[in-house]
Amino acid sequence: MTIQNYINGNFQNPISNAWIDNYNPSNGEIYGQIPNSSTKDVEQAYQSAKSAFKSWSQTSLEERSRVLIRISELLEDQLDRFAKAESKDNGKPVALAKTVDIPRAASNFRFFGNAITQFASESHESVGHNAMNYTLRQPIGVVGCISPWNLPLYLFTWKIAPALAAGNCVVAKPSEITPMTAYLLGDICNEAGLPKGVLNIVHGLGSTTGQAIVEHPDIKAISFTGGTATGAHIARVAAPMFKKLSLELGGKNPNIIFADCDYDDMLNTTVRSSFANQGQICLCGSRIFVEATIYDKFKIDFVERVKRLKVGHPSDSDTDIGALVSQPHLEKVKDYIRIAQEEDGKVLCGGQEVNLKNFENGYYLEPTVIEVPTDECRVNQEEIFGPVVTLMPFHTEEEVLQMANKVKYGLSATLWTNDLKRTMRMSSQLQAGIVWVNTWMMRDLRTPFGGVKASGVGREGGFEALRFFTEPKNVCIKY
Repeated sequence: MTIQNYINGNFQNPISNAWIDNYNPSNGEIYGQIPNSSTKDVEQAYQSAKSAFKSWSQTSLEERSRVLIRISELLEDQLDRFAKAESKDNGKPVALAKTVDIPRAASNFRFFGNAITQFASESHESVGHNAMNYTLRQPIGVVGCISPWNLPLYLFTWKIAPALAAGNCVVAKPSEITPMTAYLLGDICNEAGLPKGVLNIVHGLGSTTGQAIVEHPDIKAISFTGGTATGAHIARVAAPMFKKLSLELGGKNPNIIFADCDYDDMLNTTVRSSFANQGQICLCGSRIFVEATIYDKFKIDFVERVKRLKVGHPSDSDTDIGALVSQPHLEKVKDYIRIAQEEDGKVLCGGQEVNLKNFENGYYLEPTVIEVPTDECRVNQEEIFGPVVTLMPFHTEEEVLQMANKVKYGLSATLWTNDLKRTMRMSSQLQAGIVWVNTWMMRDLRTPFGGVKASGVGREGGFEALRFFTEPKNVCIKY
């Protein structure tokens, strides 16, 4: 299948006629091609967005809301089609795409379609000066949105929905590894009545297409989700150009388990928080710290549960762990398992590739649990982004806090305890943008999302996203 760029409401080939192979992770086979768009394609997309901006930015909030909610409805109507496409492109189980990825993408459009009608600015009466100050929240103009491969449509729409709701026009690039559902979205946007040029989707490599978006002098803001090294590169390019930046980057999240937790609930959730989406979620709890008094019991129970997870073809309804996204990523994860063993880590289960009958060239790996002797080891300090977690015992609250915070990342943390005082103490001291207590991945779209340290800059979600995609202007009137 040949994917095309979506520019000015039309589908078209790249100007340079340069193409990239698109792989199916479940069998390792090429099943299509995507454009490797150049600066000329990005410039064409920008000009299309620029031409559409005046009209779209002055479109009523009610009309913008109507269009976004219609996109949401059409995504829900085509749930099966999009879920199968996401699974084929990414390697995740169809069941996961059907229950999480595509419904969340639809929710993103619906949420921001409604949120923009409630997004209010401030006014301040200057008593004694006979003046009134009020704040305008105006769209930026043309913005760039670059999304990753792990939750392709979910995170693509997480960026473009608030940008469009706020009145901006968008030049967007999905990951070149998982372009399919972003491509299919173009048809839905046309059917929903999104005006031509308001959203433009260009495909290609980060080093070509992504670079062209980031360095374009008139694309005024960049919203990026991906690896920390890429985020640092984007910042080096964009910061001297005074672009607004929202960078949601890597994580190495602690999962801290105290003995007074609700054990069964914790165990069930920890299996999910370790290996959901093949561990390819920036929020997965990849470092598991367990209070020493229950460590041995947890280790036995957890490993037994992990061994029961089924690695299978993404289309099988009973598959728990699908294929990793690509061959290079599979090799990277396998390298970390080898590194762990060199650093005296003990593989308690997993660690081997899985050869599925009739899909021997697919990118499958057993869910892997590694017991590590120290939190200083590389597998506890570096992001693996695969179905690999580490286990360590701890004895005191102070000890586990130190280990939890002793990484360069600070995206999320999970805390399991029924001690309210401990919850309050630790939640305030954990260096993370999100702290889940006795749960994981429970998201309210009104809340700010993002991390600290090397996990990124800025916040997405709710009014935080609408603030990012608008410029505040103070107006002072003396009367």
